[in-house]
Amino acid sequence: MSTKEIIKEKESIVIKFVGDSGDGMQLAGTLFSDTAAVQGNDLFTFPDYPAEIRAPHNTLAGVSGFQVQIGKEKIFFSGDMCDILVAMNPASLKTNLKWVKKGGTIIVDVDTFDEKALEKSGYRANPLEDGSLDNYRVISSPISSMTRDSLSRFRINSRTAGRSRNMFALGIVTYLLSQDQETTFKFIDRKFKNNTEVQEINKTALSAGYNFAETIEAVAPTYRVPGATLKKGRYRNISGNVATAWGLLAASERSGRPLFLGSYPITPATEILMEMTNNKALGAKVFQAEDEIAGICSAIGASFAGSLATTTTSGPGLSLKSEAIGLAVMTELPLVIVNVQRAGPSTGMPTKSEQSDLLQALYGRNGECPAIVMSASTPANCFYYAYEAAKLSLEHMTPVILLTDGYLGNGSELFRIPSVEDLPPINPPMAAPNDESYRPYKRDKETLSRQWAIPGIEGLRHRIGGLEKTDIYGAVTTDPQNHELMVKIREEKVMKVAEKIPLQKIHGDTTGDLLVVSWGGTEGSIKTAIREMQREGKKIGHAHFNHLMPLPANTEAILGSYKRVVVCELNNGQFVKYLRSEFPGIRYLQYNKIQGLPFFTGELIEKFNQLIEDISHDN
Repeated sequence: MSTKEIIKEKESIVIKFVGDSGDGMQLAGTLFSDTAAVQGNDLFTFPDYPAEIRAPHNTLAGVSGFQVQIGKEKIFFSGDMCDILVAMNPASLKTNLKWVKKGGTIIVDVDTFDEKALEKSGYRANPLEDGSLDNYRVISSPISSMTRDSLSRFRINSRTAGRSRNMFALGIVTYLLSQDQETTFKFIDRKFKNNTEVQEINKTALSAGYNFAETIEAVAPTYRVPGATLKKGRYRNISGNVATAWGLLAASERSGRPLFLGSYPITPATEILMEMTNNKALGAKVFQAEDEIAGICSAIGASFAGSLATTTTSGPGLSLKSEAIGLAVMTELPLVIVNVQRAGPSTGMPTKSEQSDLLQALYGRNGECPAIVMSASTPANCFYYAYEAAKLSLEHMTPVILLTDGYLGNGSELFRIPSVEDLPPINPPMAAPNDESYRPYKRDKETLSRQWAIPGIEGLRHRIGGLEKTDIYGAVTTDPQNHELMVKIREEKVMKVAEKIPLQKIHGDTTGDLLVVSWGGTEGSIKTAIREMQREGKKIGHAHFNHLMPLPANTEAILGSYKRVVVCELNNGQFVKYLRSEFPGIRYLQYNKIQGLPFFTGELIEKFNQLIEDISHDN
């Protein structure tokens, strides 16, 4: 049997590409993921990179990575431990070895393991020679030198040639995972469509890596992950930020309201601004403001003029936008604020994901200032929750804060592209021209929303602003009773949204000993852990929340159906504080992680089993 014929079939596999910032790990991982998608695998990705644009060479702080899990079944998160690690230098090996399964495969560039690089990485001895990797299958490859040799026919210098070593490494992985080179070549051609020489350089380096792997016995066996059974349709690998932009574009088309985005670039939300800019042909108007305050204020102006107005940011920017959000609440204008959360406080860790801004979204404004708050939970459903955020904002004439996070915004998964006609209708309460009964704060009896009167339409002259107005008529007033009435109406209007959103669902046992509660981007890892436990016969339920303010109408009933409720969050306990204030009679536990990393299924399973055991002892 030849080396090529030794192929092991696996249901799923986790691969991580790591190297220096600038080594092209994000590109290599993206090309691999796109190829896997074309070949029928489901997938979930997690880019992980330092905040510095170009961190110091060969340092632990400068390591950039891209992790992807591919599978034949639905994949819910990027995976725990790696089956394959591609480490382009000593620093990337040192920081990521703890994430490799025992017996897993490690591909290293031996050319980078020189004395100086080892010393900067904190190694006292070369790990390729001291036996510390004996529990792994190590493929030691002179990637740098072989890349340069493979590109000798091109008129480029040695340094330029060395930049393609990520493609050589990708070639090894392409062979190892039994992928088709031609599919990856097509993605390279598309990526570098304006430079044919760069196309050929990258394809040559990838082929050289593939051929190297094919000729050495160390690569045997290779692996194959069968294609997933997916619902018929058109799919693409999409990041949460791109999906968010698409959801807002779809809402604009469905509602008939022109889309306006006023934003200031901020990690990790900037890609929404970029994607919207790429779609001006669809009618989107994009304004890159000079700061966060200008971004949201321009959006409020666009909303006053009749647009589906949006602004995007991360935690520090949401702080700056808080006063203007109050203006949108007071004027009762639709506005979608997307907050792609990151680790804080202050500048914090800009490229690391965290569920850090829930309390700010719920309460972080002066006065009695209620707003609808929602969260997405996968990169793909960022599309649907952005669409729903726009629908609720337009139909209820109030701001909506949509929380995503860096893990969702930068991560990606397969997305089945829907038809816009199949999405729920959006019907803003537009005022009719020359309506003699129109009043600025006259309300719909069901939703309490006021009508949207666009300036310039005959007979609908009115004034709105940040000062308190009289009910119905909209005159400026400081009347105490009127102020109390308007405060309560604005709050009731938000709370009535609970009548429009779905009831909270339970996955698993609907009553019993333990309910796991989560929200936002933690859904995939928690769902995977609970499914594994349910296969073992454990009695456990899972409630994952996407609607946070207001909460679904059946929330209290669900929480009260279990002996214990454990709330899992990537923060110090923000959602559990909120639940305790809303439903104080429930016995809550909490499990928190604040490391700029997602939950791992292994740690979750260990925690849930411990809680179930504690409950059985109490009984």
